[in-house]
Amino acid sequence: MTLRSHDPIIAIATAPGRGGIGVVRISGGSLDPLLAKLFSAALKPRHAHYLPFNDKDGHAIDMGIALYFKSPHSYTGEDVLELQGHGGPAVLRRILEHCLEAGKELGLRHAEPGEFTHRAFLNDRMDLAQAEAVADLIDASSEAAARSAMASLSGTFSRQVNDLSDRIIHLRMLIEATLDFPEEEIDFLEKYQARSVLEAIRTELDTMVAQARQGMILRDGLHVVLAGQPNVGKSSLLNALAGDDIAIVTPIAGTTRDKVVQQIHIQGVPLHIVDTAGLRETDDTVESIGIARSWAEIEKANVILHLQDARAREDELDTAITQRLPARTPVLEVLNKIDLLPEAEREGLLGQHADGNQIGISAKTGAGLPELRQRLLDIAGWNPSSESPWLARERHLSALGTAGHHLDLAAEHASHDDRVLDLLAEELRLAHEALCSITGQFTSDDLLGEIFSSFCIGK
Repeated sequence: MTLRSHDPIIAIATAPGRGGIGVVRISGGSLDPLLAKLFSAALKPRHAHYLPFNDKDGHAIDMGIALYFKSPHSYTGEDVLELQGHGGPAVLRRILEHCLEAGKELGLRHAEPGEFTHRAFLNDRMDLAQAEAVADLIDASSEAAARSAMASLSGTFSRQVNDLSDRIIHLRMLIEATLDFPEEEIDFLEKYQARSVLEAIRTELDTMVAQARQGMILRDGLHVVLAGQPNVGKSSLLNALAGDDIAIVTPIAGTTRDKVVQQIHIQGVPLHIVDTAGLRETDDTVESIGIARSWAEIEKANVILHLQDARAREDELDTAITQRLPARTPVLEVLNKIDLLPEAEREGLLGQHADGNQIGISAKTGAGLPELRQRLLDIAGWNPSSESPWLARERHLSALGTAGHHLDLAAEHASHDDRVLDLLAEELRLAHEALCSITGQFTSDDLLGEIFSSFCIGK
């Protein structure tokens, strides 16, 4: 995404479709000439003005509120105008088109996805981690995720990163100063307790990595695929987990011909549950396509629930399915229909099996479902007692891991008898750069384009 960062831009900032209120947002340059064309009276910055939004002939398109924010006191750090009117698509389009016509001489153009927030980042209104949190807050699917996204947006994550960076910078500063006086190099590590400082920094980084993993689980959740031969209760389990009749359930084998996806939440963690077509050999063309799609979903899964009929364990087809499941993906064997077993057998299977990879349930009665939900959280690595104070992305976790790698190398250099301080300083520099990439101090334009292109238009 190549952005022209000085052009004035415009977009409808509210979601597509009809609504009670719709917002058209404009940002960039000096908007005074545009305001003079749009309104007969001057707008006072940071005050709400209720007035008509007229077309070029002076006919009212809508009545609404105009809010003018003078640079740098705005979301983007530029002059910003927001027109809040009724949320009908036709009305908003007319307002948008009139503003584009009025701003033609100024170079006013349609905004690219995420361009308003990109400009906020470029104008130091927020750092990159906060900018990403804007999209995460919009996309949050649970209260826990929304809380953590808001904490990121308010700078909680960034402050932790910056605090850790400052500690690394301080240690680097001492090392750089010592390098100018070689005769003092021998005493440096003891004098400034460099080893213990490094160890404390590494411990704090480990805490941040653990929090980041929790934050990434909250943000991305788990892709859970229900797999198994026909009529083992995959659709019934989906309905039981969702608490609604999402999938069609019949005694007829092969009822599910295509995947059915439902998002559920367990303790605030989003789980994307995918019900798939029963896996078996078939001559039915439509069912064969469904089965091929099932295997495609299984390949993409974070967790596979291999459903089996508890009354027919170690079935030949189940064994064949087990052998074909991807070895890299965690698989939990779910023995369904335990309510149809004799009571003595049922008690032995109910809940989690001793090996941790097998669990007995009844999708019909709900028996074993609480244990299944908890097992899914365990597989995800979710720890409710250490809920992340902020959301995290794979990019953040990778940067923290890189910083940890360089801190480990720095600790190795600090432990050597020859005490090569220039190598120690270099590893600290690289660790510092990795941390700074999280907030955007060292970030390539290509990465910025990739991040902001995933935003919605108008944000």
